[in-house]
Amino acid sequence: MADIKVIIPAFNEADSIGHVIKELPNTVSEIIVVNNNSTDNTVKNAEDAGATVLTEIRKGYGYACLKGLDYITKQSKAPDIIVFIDGDYSDYPEELDKVVAPILEDDLDFVVGARKKSLREDGSMTPQQVFGNWLATFLMRLFFRANFTDLGPFRAIKYEKLKELEMQDKTYGWTVEMQLKILRKKMTYTEVPVRYKKRIGVSKVSGTVKGSIFAGIKILGWIFKYSIK
Repeated sequence: MADIKVIIPAFNEADSIGHVIKELPNTVSEIIVVNNNSTDNTVKNAEDAGATVLTEIRKGYGYACLKGLDYITKQSKAPDIIVFIDGDYSDYPEELDKVVAPILEDDLDFVVGARKKSLREDGSMTPQQVFGNWLATFLMRLFFRANFTDLGPFRAIKYEKLKELEMQDKTYGWTVEMQLKILRKKMTYTEVPVRYKKRIGVSKVSGTVKGSIFAGIKILGWIFKYSIK
C-alpha cells in the first residue's frame, strides 16, 4: 500500500479543520496541519482530531506548504504521495482516494482535483475565482499547450516528483507555480473532477479585494515568467 501524507495549510480554521481531518480516508498515513499564525482554536481542534500540527508564523499559503514539506524531508522514511487540501472544508476530503487513483493505477505524476461547474455548489467560488481560474488556465493552454482547467487546491503528487520541482512561492502563487513546473519538466498529469461546496468562514484570499488582486498578480506573474523562458 502506498504511503500517503496530507498537508493542510490552516489560518483561523477552528470551525472547519476537525471536519476535514475526520473525513479523510484511512488510506492516509499522516495528516499534517500547518497552523499559519492562527489566533483561534485551530491548533487545539486539529490536535484533538488526530493531526500532527506544525506552526509557521510567516503568513502565506506557500510558507505553510513549505513548512509541511520540510517536516516530511526530515522523517526517516519518505512517503510515496503528498496530497494538499485546504482546511476550510470546501473540498470533500473523502474524495482523496479518487484524486490519488491516477497515480496509483496509471503511474501518473500529478493530479489536480478540478472543481467542475456541474459539481460546484452555487456560490462556492466567487466570480473573481472563476475568472482567475479561466484566465490562468487559458494562458497555460496558449503558452504551454496545457490541459489544465483549474488551479484547484485539492491535489496529489508523487513525493519524489514534488522534490524535483523545488517549490519556491511563499504566498498566493503556490498552486500555479506547481502546475507550470509540471509542464516545464514534462511530468505526466491529469485532472479528476471533484465536488466543491461553500467554505466554512470567510476566504482569506478571494474573500477580500486586496487578496484577490494580489493573488491575480502573483498567478499572472508566474505564468509570464515561464512563458518568456
